[in-house]
Order: sequence, then C-alpha cells, then structure tokens
Amino acid sequence: MKDVAVLAFSGGLDTSVSIKWLQDKLNVDVVTVTVDVGQGDNLKEIEEKAYAIGVKKHYNIDAKHEFANDYIFPAIKANALYEGKYPLGTALARPLIASKLVGVAENEGAYAVSHGCTGKGNDQVRFDVTIKALNPSLKIIAPVREWNLSRDEEIKYAQKFGIPIKAKKSIYSIDQNLWGRSIESGPLEDVMNEPSVDVFEWTKPIEETPEEPEYIDIKFEDGTPTSINGKANDPVQLIEKLNRIAGKHGVGFIDHIEDRLVGIKSRETYEAPAAVAIIEAHKDLEKLVLTRHELAFKTKIEQEWAWLTYSGLWVEPLMDALNSFVDATQKRVNGVVKLKLFKGNCRVVGRGSPNSLYNVELATYTASSSFDQSSAEGFIELWGLPSRVARGKKVGHTKRREVIRTRT
Repeated sequence: MKDVAVLAFSGGLDTSVSIKWLQDKLNVDVVTVTVDVGQGDNLKEIEEKAYAIGVKKHYNIDAKHEFANDYIFPAIKANALYEGKYPLGTALARPLIASKLVGVAENEGAYAVSHGCTGKGNDQVRFDVTIKALNPSLKIIAPVREWNLSRDEEIKYAQKFGIPIKAKKSIYSIDQNLWGRSIESGPLEDVMNEPSVDVFEWTKPIEETPEEPEYIDIKFEDGTPTSINGKANDPVQLIEKLNRIAGKHGVGFIDHIEDRLVGIKSRETYEAPAAVAIIEAHKDLEKLVLTRHELAFKTKIEQEWAWLTYSGLWVEPLMDALNSFVDATQKRVNGVVKLKLFKGNCRVVGRGSPNSLYNVELATYTASSSFDQSSAEGFIELWGLPSRVARGKKVGHTKRREVIRTRT
C-alpha cells in the first residue's frame, strides 16, 4: 500500500501540477481537499478535475460559517488592519484551511500534507506553522517551493502528463474569500500605475457609483454585527450583503505598499467593502462605550493581533491571551451605527448604545450643563504641575550657564 499525501487543491495550475508531481516524484497516493471560504469557485468542477488527474479521494469542505464566526468575527472585534490598511482576508483563511488539511490527513492516515505556496509569499509560513503546531508528525511538502519552476515550465510539465490547463482568466494573481479579494502582479507591479478598471470586481470605480448617497444601520451585539437596517442575517449572508451594498458605492478598494513577512515590499490591492464598512462602524461604537484607557490600550493589542495573524502565528499562545482581553472589552459593545456611503467614502454619521458613556448634560455648551466649570481651575493646576516644575528647572539651568559664561 502506498503512502498518502493530502494536498490543498484549488484547481489551478500550481496545485494541478502538484498532484502529478507528488505521484511521479514520491510515488504516493494523493488525497485532495478544497475548503470553501467563500471564494466563489465551482466546487463540483474542481472535484471532477482532481479525479481526472488521478487522485485517490477528494474532499469538498464548506467552511464559510466557521470562517465567519471563528476567524472574521474575532478580527472585527480586534479592528484588525495590518499596517492600518489590510483587513487580513487571505491571512485569516489560511489557518482555517490548514486545520482542515490536518483533519483530513489524520482521517486518511496520511504521512504528509502538501500545499501550492511559493517561497516568496506569506502563505507558506501560515500553512507550515499551523500544520506543524496542530500535528508535528506530519511532513510538509511544497512542490512549487521545492521545485522552483516558472509558470512556463509548469505548463510544459502539465502537457507532458496530459493535465488539462485552462486559459488564465486574468493577468493578475487573485485570491478571494468572504472577507476580501486580493489582486496583485501584472501591471500593478509598477507602483506608479493606477489600477485599471479590469482590477475591480466587488467595488465600482468611482465614476460608475450612484449619484446619491446611501445610509445603512449596522447593529452590533457583543462586538459582532448582527443586522443591517434592522434585518437580521446570519454571519455569511450579512457579510455578502454588505459587500454588495458598500461595493456598489466604491467603498472598500485598498491600494498600498505592504511589508511581507519574508522581507519583500510589495504593491498590494484589495477589495474588501464589508470589512472596511464593518470595522469603521465597530471602531466608532467602541469610542462611544469604552473608556479612554481601554481604547488606548486596545489600540496596542490590535496592532499585535493583526501582526500575529499576518505573520502566520494564529496558533501562538499570545493570540489566545489577546483574544481574552478583546472579548472582555466587547461585552459592552452593543448598539447601532449609521453609515453614509457615497463615492468611495464610508463615514459614520450616527451612533447609539444602551452602554453609551456620552452624557449630553455634561457635554452640552448650554447654560443647562451639569458640568461644574469652577472645577477646571484646580484640575489645570495639578495637570500642568509636573511640566511647570520641569520647565522651571530647565530655565534655571540655562540662566546659570549664562552667568558662568559671563563671569569667564
């Protein structure tokens, strides 16, 4: 009986060639796995292709709801934006896919898990670290990384073994799931090139967006979105719906220079309408219900949370500790945020919560304010005391130096 290797299979050139590489070079049976995280692929077609190439067994796993509940929702609560821009769509999906690969490998008695990642990207780290953490006994095989073939060489190899090759749909490298769409390479590699209209799929170019703004209400319970405009949706439906609504107004297109984990700076473009709108609303609601100290400290936590996710350390124990803190803050993040969507802009124009710390009687500038202004003088006296004392020492030291220079 042959050894078994489990391969993450997308149906594309890299993973299709990987099937035959594993069979040809290592003489193993291959079991393929496609995990549905909302990428919109034809799973039946992918399964048929896997069997046509000669796999022993294929798994189609619907993980969209698990992705939304266990990966996207924690990211929302953490306001997760890598380098202040990237909502981590691809990075969030990788540890989930890796966990499914490990599960199938254990079920099939496989000795190895394989993926189609290159040696330049971040995904290889996300897969390898997660797989090794979940099951250290599994060998990891990355044919594209180990073989180091160009696309032209892969095509020749595929033709040699009769592997069907579809014409490349796009000049870009694209990864897509429920939380976002990543578009890179091609003309985008020139950082001075403005993205052309063929890049856009989820977000309308500004020139094609409606001439009237649209207002939407997003309700949050314990820091996670539960409804849009008063209509409750399950997590997957809510995200898909908001992708359509916000994308229609050109909201969610991101173009920035990103620092990859492997040390390369890359030009990255993303479409993430729902992510941009939800995180903007969530951050605003937090400002209404959390204290200044909670907000200041949570900002530091958010940066570390995004970094751990981006860099493939989803299984790092520190992540569990960060999530515990974040979850504790979210118990009061309940309420509704009103967003105005117009010409690529997503702006908060209203918010309300039963846990609001905003007190209009204190904040108002009218004579009816309950704030005792006479208290301000004593506060200012004590607030500025350390600075005044330090400044006095500095001034005194400067004067002494001037006296010394005069005497000499």
